[in-house]
Amino acid sequence: MNAAGVRMVVTRARSPGTGASLRPGGEKAAPLRSGEAAAEGRKSYSPVKRRRKARRLSVAYEASEGEEGAGAECLQTPSWQPQDWRQQLDNIRTMRSGKDAPVDQLGAEHCFDPSASPKVQRYQVLLSLMLSSQTKDQVTAGAMQRLRARGLTVDSILQTDDSTLGTLIYPVGFWRSKVKYIKQTTAILQQRYGGDIPASVAELVALPGVGPKMAHLAMAVAWGTVSGIAVDTHVHRIANRLRWTKEATRSPEETRRALEEWLPRELWREINGLLVGFGQQTCLPVRPRCQACLNRALCPAARGL
Repeated sequence: MNAAGVRMVVTRARSPGTGASLRPGGEKAAPLRSGEAAAEGRKSYSPVKRRRKARRLSVAYEASEGEEGAGAECLQTPSWQPQDWRQQLDNIRTMRSGKDAPVDQLGAEHCFDPSASPKVQRYQVLLSLMLSSQTKDQVTAGAMQRLRARGLTVDSILQTDDSTLGTLIYPVGFWRSKVKYIKQTTAILQQRYGGDIPASVAELVALPGVGPKMAHLAMAVAWGTVSGIAVDTHVHRIANRLRWTKEATRSPEETRRALEEWLPRELWREINGLLVGFGQQTCLPVRPRCQACLNRALCPAARGL
């Protein structure tokens, strides 16, 4: 609690009124008549000096105007953070300063038609994310170019037969399943959302073929809203190598929850593209280039190699 924004208010407990007394159980007795009062006074007289009761102090704390959120912010301070994470992050930013990884030119924010209407752009963003699962950015971008050449809209996809759609998106990973998911999701968007995409993570992940990573990226790219950290295999792998999770995690979704517990929210939007490009160029899945990494002395995984 911020001491500068809090004042202490002290109140004294009031003593009972003179016209009534309290019985042992706390019940208020009726006022005494004059004769009874004299008799009562003689009975209660004692030469022994009564001990003065200590007065209780009631203390209340009031937050000054504009400080109501200060206490909540203090309570939200994470109890655990990875060692050297800020230096590791700065080093990754330095290594990624060239912005020349595949994700920087071919990611979801680069695959939609900038001349299309906002609603069509949002649909194209979602479609590119659905295609990107288990697929390299170069392959996803190629599939999106072929789809856009035919006019990529909700109506055009619903009018395209499955065989033609499969030919257009091949060779993205699991392309046969993605043909089915794209058709099902597109039909839902037309029926329930007027051809637009939902504006919440819960509704997005309910669509066929859309997972949490895609949903959070769609919220960020299509709607401009940071709803959470988008964690794919690159972010999952690097976070565990750097020990950015309190315990080792077994899935990207576990990693997302672990990162959101401590990583400052203002970094949530940046962290996906930053780590994905780092994973594409330096922190590779197999034979990572640790000798060229600025974090080689700070990375627990590098020290173990």
